[in-house]
Amino acid sequence: MRNRNPRLSRRSFFKTVPGKGCCTIFYSLLAISLAPSLAHSENQRVENWAEKMFPVQSHDFRMVGMGEKSEYRFAFTNPYSKDVHIASVRTSCGCTTPTVSQRTIPSNQSGEIIASLNTDSFIGQKSATVTVIFDRPSYAEVKLNVTGHIRSDITFDPPEVNFGEFRSGEAPERQVMITHVGDPSWEIKDVRSECRQLKVRLLSVDRNDRQVKYRMSVRIEGSVPEGNLRERITLVSNAANLPATEMLLFGNVKPLVSISPAALTLGDMTANAVKEQRIIVRSDEAFEVRNVLCQDSRIEFEVGSGKKKIHFIKMRFRGDGSSDAITEKVQVITDLTENGIASCLVTGRIR
Repeated sequence: MRNRNPRLSRRSFFKTVPGKGCCTIFYSLLAISLAPSLAHSENQRVENWAEKMFPVQSHDFRMVGMGEKSEYRFAFTNPYSKDVHIASVRTSCGCTTPTVSQRTIPSNQSGEIIASLNTDSFIGQKSATVTVIFDRPSYAEVKLNVTGHIRSDITFDPPEVNFGEFRSGEAPERQVMITHVGDPSWEIKDVRSECRQLKVRLLSVDRNDRQVKYRMSVRIEGSVPEGNLRERITLVSNAANLPATEMLLFGNVKPLVSISPAALTLGDMTANAVKEQRIIVRSDEAFEVRNVLCQDSRIEFEVGSGKKKIHFIKMRFRGDGSSDAITEKVQVITDLTENGIASCLVTGRIR
């Protein structure tokens, strides 16, 4: 079995180990180019088109505690001109439950296959293959592999650190009770993460001849990037055989200004077409839209005046006879001083 000890390069909260950088933030990735259609030669493998959507096709949960929430999201983006549809998803082992974020993924949109390790019902080393079956635009299968070791001697209450929704710059804090059953001399020697903004303290410890309990505080200090926060915390103990155990950390860092849709598709149009869409910009405090920036001269905007918490911006595409495809980033500039810019992606094709 390969060594599962945490890498020494990971940041330690109790030792002077340099951090690797900011929190690992996973965003729904938006494709910034229009790919060719799904036409393939007869001698090409039909699976190729679907496999190319998944940049990651395997994940190792490493060591996790019994009852701990353990899930991994296999993110993928549809780079093709047609919608793709997931017909079904299955797993080779009951130790893993797969779910789908959405069945139909339009062109240039993203989805996720969530693989959850069933730590309540299984213990020991486990592995599974999750098969994703697509039926549109043509049949294809993608196999995603997960593995992990579920420990029966360690539990977490609650089963994960979930910060919920918060603003960058706020300092949310959560507490977790860690229980080890068996060796009364068991001790947490170190806590490590790749997130420099995490501050961890062991508040108390309770020992008897059957178990050891730690109460741990986890806090975020400083600014973190907007979007979904997903990180792993590694507990390093004095146990010789299984020194490391990991638990998940979740959160959603709210932007000061949000825009919807995050990706706007104009679809197929003629070279001289005129098409209108609406963009919605929101914030928890009233704001004014100062400007809307876009490099494509065929796209224009109508912006209202005054301070509001919600602004409706009319976007109009006016074709000029050119056949250039549309792939443009639109930026909405507000009068909010800090992080007051929101952006979305506009795409379309000229027939």
